[in-house]
This record gives sequence, C-alpha cells and structure tokens, in this order.
Amino acid sequence: MPRVVKRPDDRRNEILDAAQALFFERGYERTTVNDVIAQIGISKGGFYHHFSAKEDLLEGITARLAQDAVARVRDLLEDPSLDALARLNGFLARSRQMKVEDAPKLRAAFDVVFRPENLVLYHRINAASIAVMRPVLTGIIAQGKTEGVFAVPDPEAAAEIILHLGASTHDAVARTIAATGTADEDAAIEALDQRLRFYGVAVDRILGLPDGSIPFVEPGFTRAVMTAR
Repeated sequence: MPRVVKRPDDRRNEILDAAQALFFERGYERTTVNDVIAQIGISKGGFYHHFSAKEDLLEGITARLAQDAVARVRDLLEDPSLDALARLNGFLARSRQMKVEDAPKLRAAFDVVFRPENLVLYHRINAASIAVMRPVLTGIIAQGKTEGVFAVPDPEAAAEIILHLGASTHDAVARTIAATGTADEDAAIEALDQRLRFYGVAVDRILGLPDGSIPFVEPGFTRAVMTAR
C-alpha cells in the first residue's frame, strides 16, 4: 500500500488529535509516545520530525485549545457595538462558561500539570497559552485606551503583565487539587476563589478601573471546575 504523504501542518494536527484523545482517555502519565505513534500509524522519525518529546504534545495541545477558545469568542471580539470594558467582560464571561462546560477535561489536565514535579511543564504550557492570548488582550486594552476607559501607557505591556499575573494562582490551584477528597477541600476551594477575586481586583488597578469592574469569577465557578470528574 503506498505511503500517504501529508502536508506538515496536517500531519502535525493529526498527531495532536491522537495525543489529545489518548490523554483524555488514558491520562497523560499512562500515554506514551509509542501509543500516539501506533494510534495514527506513522514512523518514529515521522513523529520526531514534529515533536521532540511527549511534553511538546501537551504544549501544542494547549496552544491549539487556546486558539479554539479565541475562535469561539470571535463574535465578541469583532462586535463593533461593544466598548472595551463590555468586550473584555464578555470575553471573560464566555471563557468561564467554556471552562465550566469542559470542566471534567480541564480538571483531568490540572491533575497532571499542577503536580510539583511538573512545574517546568506548567510554565511551558502557560507560555504557549499566553502567546495566543497576548494579541487578543492587547487589542482590547488598546481599544480601552483610545476610548479613555483604561488608563494604561502601554497596552501590550499591560496585557503581558495581566497574563503573567495569572501564574500567581498556581500554588492555590495546586493546594486545592491536593486537598481533593479531604476535610480541607472546601476551605481550599474557598481560598482559591478568593485568590481569583483578588486577581480581578489587581487587573482593575492595572487598567485604572474601580475595584469590581472586571469580575474574574462568579458564584459557583471555582467549585464547578475544581470538583468536576
């Protein structure tokens, strides 16, 4: 049977599709590179032409999921009737909704990424997500600066600071995962919820807005994501 030659982008996406399905079905730790190779029937050389290690797959999946998330809010990003604050709050609200809908898969990913031994992997995944989200957030902040709503001298710098500030929630998420199924679970979820609310206040202040202008969480959101199975 003749070998099927695919375009590099098509082959790369095929590998990511297989890896994503296997990670969610078996778990990241129980899936090997050989499993992915066998799933799509390519050679090891074909795999390593696109990815150097299993960690690269998770990084690639993260970037693609972030791109998909942006595509799912494209209508909000391109709606000419929205001012910057409404656009940003609409974007965040839709993002929360998607996280709740995808909560079981998201929580399964958290269980891997937030392990202490995977801290480097966490930062790689976070960087992949930031690379996708930076231009989106920069555009919204630039609009707000033009409208006189956001008091920021440099929209791109503000976007980078806000996105990197999100990593400050890492330890609170890790503690919540560690407390799962214990007597400390409720307290850990509440502490994480408070941290996310404080993150929202920090973003308000970076953008020169009154506290509470940008809600990062709503009642029940943190618990819905962190208790999903």
